[in-house]
Amino acid sequence: MFDLKGQVAVVTGASSGLGRQMAEAFARQGANLAILARRIERLEELKKELEKAYKVKVLPVKVDVTKSNEIDAAAKKVKKEFGKVDILLNCAGSSKDKGALEMNDEEWDFTIATDLTSVFKMTRAFGKLMVENGYGRIINIASMYGLVGNTEIHTVAYHSSKGGVVNFTRAVAAELATKGVTCNAICPGYFETELTKPVLDTPQFQEFAKIHVPMERYGKPGELDAAAVFLASKEASYVTGLIMPVDGGYTCI
Repeated sequence: MFDLKGQVAVVTGASSGLGRQMAEAFARQGANLAILARRIERLEELKKELEKAYKVKVLPVKVDVTKSNEIDAAAKKVKKEFGKVDILLNCAGSSKDKGALEMNDEEWDFTIATDLTSVFKMTRAFGKLMVENGYGRIINIASMYGLVGNTEIHTVAYHSSKGGVVNFTRAVAAELATKGVTCNAICPGYFETELTKPVLDTPQFQEFAKIHVPMERYGKPGELDAAAVFLASKEASYVTGLIMPVDGGYTCI
């Protein structure tokens, strides 16, 4: 089960963090990859690593996921290279963190464009290729903050964008349900990446985790892989519109 050999996976935000981790997870299962991000030099490095380790084909594509013309050009490039797209993982994102009373228009617009509108634009471009082929797996990386509020960090635009991704996922799942294309979302909790580790390893966060996270720790590299591979698999053919928290139990209490 969960063999992805011969399939083509497109991963945004693949130059670092969770996007890079899940690109490797797909390669480990045998999928060929188109890896998308703005930092092409980091994509080139990842291409070399994945092709050497897993003997798969990797296409790096420099893309700003807020720009429709760059996304559409990337879709044409991927189709020319591979002839199809089986899996789309929307992982790219960023955020300006402020509360509702302090956030300005630019900060709001930046976060919504990067975390929500980009998911729509990517889904529109690559979903068309999936419908043409009669098969596809769309996986959106939302957040547990798309399901709940929080009292620790004022980040109203991030909550709003990720909540939008959650219901966007349901809408697309319903729209494409008869087209052979599923659409699901993963809602990560606190996860270790190169950017978050310095914060997560502080005594303040450790104390916070003991109170608010039932498992009393943050997620480790690789602990999102199983969810992504499952939702990308042929075996998950009857799973669509699923919103899957992977958060150590944060949203269950």
